[in-house]
Amino acid sequence: MIRLQNVTKVYSGGVVALKDVSMDIAKGEFVFLVGPSGSGKSTMIRLMMREERPTNGDIHVAGKHASKLPGWKIPHLRRSIGTVFQDFKLLPNKTVFENVAFALEVTGRPRNVVGQQVPQVLKLVGLSAKSDRYPRQLSGGEQQRVSVARAFVNRPLILLADEPTGNLDPATSVGIMRILDRINRSGTTVVMATHDHAIVDAMQRRVVELDRGRVMRDQSRGVYESARVERIATTATAGEPGVDPVPPAHVIPAVDMAPDVEVPEVPSMLGDVLPDLGEPTPDPIPAAAPIGEAEAEMLAEAPQDAPQNPDEAVT
Repeated sequence: MIRLQNVTKVYSGGVVALKDVSMDIAKGEFVFLVGPSGSGKSTMIRLMMREERPTNGDIHVAGKHASKLPGWKIPHLRRSIGTVFQDFKLLPNKTVFENVAFALEVTGRPRNVVGQQVPQVLKLVGLSAKSDRYPRQLSGGEQQRVSVARAFVNRPLILLADEPTGNLDPATSVGIMRILDRINRSGTTVVMATHDHAIVDAMQRRVVELDRGRVMRDQSRGVYESARVERIATTATAGEPGVDPVPPAHVIPAVDMAPDVEVPEVPSMLGDVLPDLGEPTPDPIPAAAPIGEAEAEMLAEAPQDAPQNPDEAVT
């Protein structure tokens, strides 16, 4: 689904953001990118969504050679990618419904599709009753739920989230993660950059730790800090009391994202998209699938317009 091969990114002034990074992310994985500020997490997200080009190396996303795409093809790639950011990036002069609908309208979806899919995804994130509100009338957690709904309304193959809980309190953050977890278990690949120790430790998904642009650790069921991994392993081996194992994902409590709104169960109208998810699977994360086998239906549906500038075409 996503492949980085010997990727290096150097910004102007010689600032090295990523250095010789190689990584495969399979369809349906949930991957946390962790590490200190400036370690390269956000740069990696921007490269995956083709907001940046690598200085060296190759990037494949959803079966496309993203690092070599001409500019006129980038919108087609992004139709298979949903994005969620720390600062929400909502349109202040549009309602909740209109913000989510905008993601469909810019891709040319007909009105009947917009009228059907927007209410479905708003129900998923628990905002059906606030579809006519403006962003300024919402709490931070509610604004982020609108952002998640907008990212998912196109049913993307991949959802990229850059610090989606960074501006939220712990209880609200858990609510957002429950939604992202539910979306992931429907088959959408999720890559999330975060500093949130508690959520990473609780969910035990794949963890990729970056430091000064290099991958320092890649664990299929990891926790935030590598030092904590060593402590837990040492204690378990010695049989000593005092250190509890990292809790499994299903012990994350059911937390309301707002005082009056509980995270809803999967609506029956979304049965084909989000089936009954049950408890998180205990199976290990599957091995990465080769690029080219990804299901890129949304890209296939996009019209292949001719490039506006022949110089942008890949030779």
